[in-house]
Amino acid sequence: MRIVVVGAGRVGFSLCRRLVQENHDVSLIETNEERARHVSNRLDCRVINDEGNNIRVLEEADINRADALVCVTNSDELNMIICGLAAPRYPRLVKIARVRNSEYARFRRDEHQTKPAKSAVPAESKPAAAGKSAVLGIDHFIYPDVEVARWVLNAVDRGAVGDVLAFPETPYELGSVDIAPGSPLDGLSLTDYRKVHPGESLVTLVERGGGSFLPSGASVLAAGDRIHIFTRGEEMEALFKLASGSGPALRRIGIVGGSQIGILIADGLLHPEKQEENLAEPFNIPVKGKGIIPLLKTLRPKNQRRVIIIEQDYELSKELSARFPEALVLNEDISDESFVAEERINNLDLIITATNHQELNIITAVYLKSRGVGRAIALAAGTGYGIIARQLGVNVVVPTEQVVVDSILSRLAGNAVRGVHRIGDGSTGIYEIEVAPEAPVAEKPITEFKISSGGLVMLANRGGDSFIPCGDYVFKVQDRVIIIAKHGSEKEIEKFFAVNL
Repeated sequence: MRIVVVGAGRVGFSLCRRLVQENHDVSLIETNEERARHVSNRLDCRVINDEGNNIRVLEEADINRADALVCVTNSDELNMIICGLAAPRYPRLVKIARVRNSEYARFRRDEHQTKPAKSAVPAESKPAAAGKSAVLGIDHFIYPDVEVARWVLNAVDRGAVGDVLAFPETPYELGSVDIAPGSPLDGLSLTDYRKVHPGESLVTLVERGGGSFLPSGASVLAAGDRIHIFTRGEEMEALFKLASGSGPALRRIGIVGGSQIGILIADGLLHPEKQEENLAEPFNIPVKGKGIIPLLKTLRPKNQRRVIIIEQDYELSKELSARFPEALVLNEDISDESFVAEERINNLDLIITATNHQELNIITAVYLKSRGVGRAIALAAGTGYGIIARQLGVNVVVPTEQVVVDSILSRLAGNAVRGVHRIGDGSTGIYEIEVAPEAPVAEKPITEFKISSGGLVMLANRGGDSFIPCGDYVFKVQDRVIIIAKHGSEKEIEKFFAVNL
């Protein structure tokens, strides 16, 4: 696949690196000379140091031969303008724009209604009308704050002891949690796993000593391992407790940072019933200041939940107080030790650090846990910081870059691909695929699906019914399957399912 990326910030660089690793033909446009040089020295892709909002520069990047254009500059308006420039000349090109302004996010509703082409299939095979149905010439809007807030709320809903990845239209989730010393899973061979947890679940990945592996029945779990468990959502909390031990209910929750992500999280915690209404019409984006941006996972109602929001900016604190009268909003510096003691912040059951500075988020989470806070969720940019933060005791680390990149890649994937995710240290992928009539696996038993580096079909969804497939499972056309596989297996998966990853 040929892809033109505009913007070499954190997300742009991470996206290009993933695309190059998966053997796509990438051209990157970046106006900042230092950033352009940084990418050129580290990635095997074409880099153009110029303005992306210039049709001549886009043509220099061979946009006429590209399958997709992804704009991830720091400017919402610039991202939309560049897509708009390309739209009339290249209607078959899939155009993706990252936006942060909630006013622009309302276009997601239009995206849902027009149902533009989802995939970046070769231009020769795409219908000419696909580009015309897009909003402002843009096929997909990526709203990163919503994606990140949804991740946080998923984790809170499962006790904030591990990460949770939910799969749409199925009751199953993938959770990751550390095994505590002395837990029933410490020293357990997976051949005996059913004796400890007889329910329907799979241990799909084990992280150990800086690496990760797909376990077999002979694998033995140990304290300090981070395991990724696939199970029904209602069983996830029990499995987390089995691995890490039970903790107190999350009654008192603190949010550090009144950014847009912090607002979304607070709204989701305080107004779960509002999300029930919004999710009935998934892309109904309310006007600014009147409720949460939807698409967040609905939380189960919790009784007697108290939310404290800590924000250092005085004017923003006043706005938050007006918006959330049921919350306690404190205009304070979280690093002030006297403030932590006076306001009894150390008695919180959970702290969520959601400022725009990843180092501050991690340090604050670690510090407050050392002062007695029960559990901590921290936002961090990349998986590298996430590994460090977990080693320091942060329960859940949300890799914001990875969340956004996964969202973009899911929209770049072929028609039959519903989602692409990276988990663990980034060396393992999760692929949501619909079995097409031309797929070689169609009408074949699962025993014929073998990946050289190891892989597993975790779930099959047939006619709305989801189940973990057994050895007698046969792939049927229109089945939706979820596969876990190590990086480097993409070509084999593409061959089995006749898709572009």
